[in-house]
Amino acid sequence: MATDAAACGVARAALRDRVTTLVRAADPTAMDAICPTTPEWRGRDVLAHLVGVDADILAGRLEGAGTDAWTAAQVDARRDRSVADLCAEWDETGPQVEAVAAVFGSVAGQWVFDACTHEHDLRLLLGAPGARDSDAVLAGGTWILDRLGERLDATGRPALLLTLEDGPVTLGTGPPATGLRATRFEMMRALAGRRSRAQIDAWDWDGPARTDDLARDPFPPPPHDVDE
Repeated sequence: MATDAAACGVARAALRDRVTTLVRAADPTAMDAICPTTPEWRGRDVLAHLVGVDADILAGRLEGAGTDAWTAAQVDARRDRSVADLCAEWDETGPQVEAVAAVFGSVAGQWVFDACTHEHDLRLLLGAPGARDSDAVLAGGTWILDRLGERLDATGRPALLLTLEDGPVTLGTGPPATGLRATRFEMMRALAGRRSRAQIDAWDWDGPARTDDLARDPFPPPPHDVDE
């Protein structure tokens, strides 16, 4: 699998439209609640992070990109702003970043993976499931599955034969030792730390579950099941 950076820009634009439509229609008090999958952030803080990523890309503020300190600064700078104001900023900055996504290379996949993770965090908070077969799930899921394959190789673990809704893919090199049937959405959520070990254990494995290979840093599993 490989990341198509230009396609990531298109997928991210559609995601941004979905998220802004969702949060603009939400009860403001719901956006002030703590998001179940981001226990240090309210719904509006998750939105502030999404908006802040694009603002930082445009401003060239990329030192420490992806770190807790980098994302915390995005949230802190927008902590007291309304959902409407955050959406207005994103309406301005998002299209500019999406238009140049083709130059991002494989980083575009990470950019979409992060945004898609938080789209579904917000959907969980607001009780609005959907978009589980979106282009963002495909692009972000492809990126994180590639990283899983690299990690299996780097740690000397056997390959994994993963059967997705659109067919099989082997993660890692060499003959796969185990098979797993799952959707792209479930794999993406698990690899983002949004599925418990018990949930991963219960998936459709051929042979012993390889939960330790999926439930790893930097996105460790939560101590409780995430039902969405």
